[in-house]
Amino acid sequence: MSPGIRRALPVGVVSLVGLFLFVWPFLGSGLPANTPAWTLALACVGGLFLVEAGARQLDSRAVALLAAIAAIDTALRLAVIEGIGGFSPIFFLVLCAGYVFGTSFGFLAGALSMLVSALAGGGVGPWVPYQIFAVGWVGVAAGLVGHLSRGGGVPRWRDVLALAGVGAVMGFVVGALLDITDWVPVYRGNPSLGWLPGMDAGTSLLHFGRFYLLTSLAYDTFRAVGNVVMVLALGLPVLGALSRLRARLTFEVIPLPGDRQAGAAAAFRSPGSGA
Repeated sequence: MSPGIRRALPVGVVSLVGLFLFVWPFLGSGLPANTPAWTLALACVGGLFLVEAGARQLDSRAVALLAAIAAIDTALRLAVIEGIGGFSPIFFLVLCAGYVFGTSFGFLAGALSMLVSALAGGGVGPWVPYQIFAVGWVGVAAGLVGHLSRGGGVPRWRDVLALAGVGAVMGFVVGALLDITDWVPVYRGNPSLGWLPGMDAGTSLLHFGRFYLLTSLAYDTFRAVGNVVMVLALGLPVLGALSRLRARLTFEVIPLPGDRQAGAAAAFRSPGSGA
């Protein structure tokens, strides 16, 4: 197994578990009433955190950064529960963190931001586990694009434009994912928009598509546009600051030329330093 696949495996497993909470209406069966959504979400977040810490991908400084991101997003969410339409400023730091630090860190940043803000604001309910996964996947998407497009040096406008594209797409994706939790109970049995147990996948997708276009597309457009505006306005300095912080938090051990003995003297180079 290649190092890249090994690194992506934990967040991939967590995402598969979370995906189950969203796709069951399209599989023709109802979600059992005793499905432990809260348990699944907390176990996934806690498990990923422990795996990353055990693999030494998260040290005390990285944990402090996660806590800072969650605290800032909590303050933003308490101050502005919802902005214009569906826009909320909490996605911005999750996007930047995922782009710079990778998929697992991005997922944890998004998931912890939603969890901590829900606890702090008293907005705890059955919808929170779904928000944890949906916003966590914002960080995962940013991490995937960052892995493909980030260079080793200082972030440039190319990175900002790539991240703005992620913000636009995920603005709609998050809205569609969270709409599933409203669509099933509220529109249950509606002949043209609703869902019923046993409905085939094609009909379910058709009904949900109609529901989304009629009720949510315009609302989610504000979220997507808001993400783009925030990334374009603030992305370059924030990406630069996080990249410098990443360089201080991580390093590679590079054997000196001509030194063939294991454990010999080595030079330290931080990823992205260009040294």
